[in-house]
Amino acid sequence: MIARLFLLALVLLSSAPLASAATYEVGAGKPYATPSAVPWESLQPGDLVLIYWQATPYRDKWVICRQGTATAPIVVRGVPGPAGERPVIDGNGAVTRLALDYWGETRAVIKIGGASIPADTMPKYTVVEGLDIRSGRPPYAFTDDAGANASYVNNAAAVWIEKGENITIRNNILHDSGNGLFVSSAEPNISRTILIEANYIYDNGNVGSIYEHNTYTEALGITYQLNRLGPLRAGAGGNNLKDRSAGLVVRYNWIEGGNRQLDLVETDSATIQGDPSYRATHVYGNVLIEPDAAGNRQITHYGGDNGTTSKYRKGTLHFYQNTLVSTRTDRTTLFRLSTNDEHADARNNIFYPAAHTGSNLSLLDDTGILNLTHNWFKAGYVGGFSGVSGAITDDGTSVIGNSPGFISEASQDFRLTQTSDAVNEGTVLASGALPVVSEYVKHLGGQARPNDGVADLGAFEMQDGQPADLAVTTSSLPNGTTGLGYSAMLGAAGGLVPYSWSVVSGGLPTGLALNAGTGGITGTPTTQGTSSFTVQVIDGQVPADTATRTLQIAVLPVSYAPLVITTTSLPNARRNKNYSRTVAATGGLAPYTWSVVLGSLSSGLTLNASTGVISGKATTIGTYAFTVQARDSQGAPATDTQGLSITVTR
Repeated sequence: MIARLFLLALVLLSSAPLASAATYEVGAGKPYATPSAVPWESLQPGDLVLIYWQATPYRDKWVICRQGTATAPIVVRGVPGPAGERPVIDGNGAVTRLALDYWGETRAVIKIGGASIPADTMPKYTVVEGLDIRSGRPPYAFTDDAGANASYVNNAAAVWIEKGENITIRNNILHDSGNGLFVSSAEPNISRTILIEANYIYDNGNVGSIYEHNTYTEALGITYQLNRLGPLRAGAGGNNLKDRSAGLVVRYNWIEGGNRQLDLVETDSATIQGDPSYRATHVYGNVLIEPDAAGNRQITHYGGDNGTTSKYRKGTLHFYQNTLVSTRTDRTTLFRLSTNDEHADARNNIFYPAAHTGSNLSLLDDTGILNLTHNWFKAGYVGGFSGVSGAITDDGTSVIGNSPGFISEASQDFRLTQTSDAVNEGTVLASGALPVVSEYVKHLGGQARPNDGVADLGAFEMQDGQPADLAVTTSSLPNGTTGLGYSAMLGAAGGLVPYSWSVVSGGLPTGLALNAGTGGITGTPTTQGTSSFTVQVIDGQVPADTATRTLQIAVLPVSYAPLVITTTSLPNARRNKNYSRTVAATGGLAPYTWSVVLGSLSSGLTLNASTGVISGKATTIGTYAFTVQARDSQGAPATDTQGLSITVTR
């Protein structure tokens, strides 16, 4: 098995700080009590913000308007609780860090995008992972960056990417908001290369409104993978996954409920429209579930919805290796293709109307060009309930049956039995389609899709004969650092899920624990040294198969980069006018203590010892030279000084 959260073992990694980066630890007994205490305005490439689980929610909201790099991203990571609980970031009653100044506060609990403080930029290479982010919607209220009361608007989101490049949203829970995730693009600020991975997104939308969704995204290059998208809020009329992007890939997800499961429509952005990838959309390896009476009977809408057909996608929807189950007791429609310029190539899918006969399933709503090959249907399906003005090409290779042969339809285990008539009925993928290499694991993440040389239909591959031998695929584990949160994931392949993990000899470093259900090793190591141990995985067969592997974790002492004050100049102040600027530093161990050790500030200005903010109203015209000192929090504190000046003008 690929690591349960699909390569998260490579990213959820050793927490040792990079040579030129800072680690900010948030939680009870940590240097920062709440996320609002973190200096979001001065984050640098490689900085790591660790937010530790606690029994009560953090009621904080903030903006990320800084840039990481490809090799040193800015990472905001939740450190899970003893049972794997994610730290909760609750927007209801949240307080915004006063040192920040940004627009759109009513639109999100966590915003990635523009600001006045810090200085506006295009956020880049940022990861937000392992958090439970909730309650960004009316009637909830918060305290804004000026200390005033404010309320969220209808289209607020748990996470809003106003603009950003190379942004990853991973392993979070996003719920109880207008939109779970909102990604924007407005010329010339086009969001690019967005990864939405292994999140649980559900219970979003506003009652009686069709305009808010579980996810609403518009970007140039965006991938959804291994996510669980559950039903929206009861009474909300939005879609589950609504997108206006180019280069959209939706793969290996569980998508259940919504007005439509997929609403893939046009953009107003000339940049996105002009990109060649706007004409090719890839939807594969997904489980799509249509509950009874769940809004629109259409599963997938592709093309556009604003009536300006020149902006519609007018390309090819590659729709393959998906398992679609409808429990509607009335009619179900697979595709709405907006015009006859929209094409869909549907192959190797299972289309199963579980609660009614095949004649209650239509392929198209009306328009569009649909090509069908090697799919599973019940007998009697129709082209369209009121006819079709587009065109359908069905090459006659589909499998017709009464049931696809799932392991357990009642418990939503849509893997195939050995007697399923969907086994070995697949065909080669269309030209331009992306390869299918993984499959969803309910509801734990993903694993490598078996390959016996002949594709089965649907989202899951059933290997012929016995399952492959069980094996632990993790060959090494990242180092840890004393006193810093650690998280790594064991992986296995073969056998049958679910797996159960244990340590059968040796022991983990003190402070770390192994989750038997997920294979996650988490905690905070307390003692320096190298620990060797043997892990065992047991699979779900009867009798069970087992596999072992001896591994080790080295716990290293904390090593901090030199403390350096990065602020080298300050802007002028105007007499008797509000002034607020932050003196920033990197390296060492945050938090820092700030002081003026030589010279003095103008009367009316003060330096906050905890935040490094120089603020107030200067009262006397002139130039004031002074030297600031930063002292870090190590047992033997490191210090740095910097000469600065502020000129007070009329």
